Amino acid sequence: MAKVELKSLTIQELNTELANAEKQHSELKFNNAVSSLKNTAVIKIARRDVARIKTEIRARELAENPGKRDKIQARRRKS
Repeated sequence: MAKVELKSLTIQELNTELANAEKQHSELKFNNAVSSLKNTAVIKIARRDVARIKTEIRARELAENPGKRDKIQARRRKS
């Protein structure tokens, strides 16, 4: 799924897409463990799709509440 496509989705739709992508990724991993897939690169693509969706959800979360990011950065500076 392209980043441009993700920008047009709502949070609800993103969460649905995330659930579907995670399910697809786990099914691909299981199928590969049971019997090898013809193209194992699809596992990598599915994993990256999950990461893209999670990144978009997190970016919107931080855009809604910019103070949250400051707290995280302050906590990291203490360490």
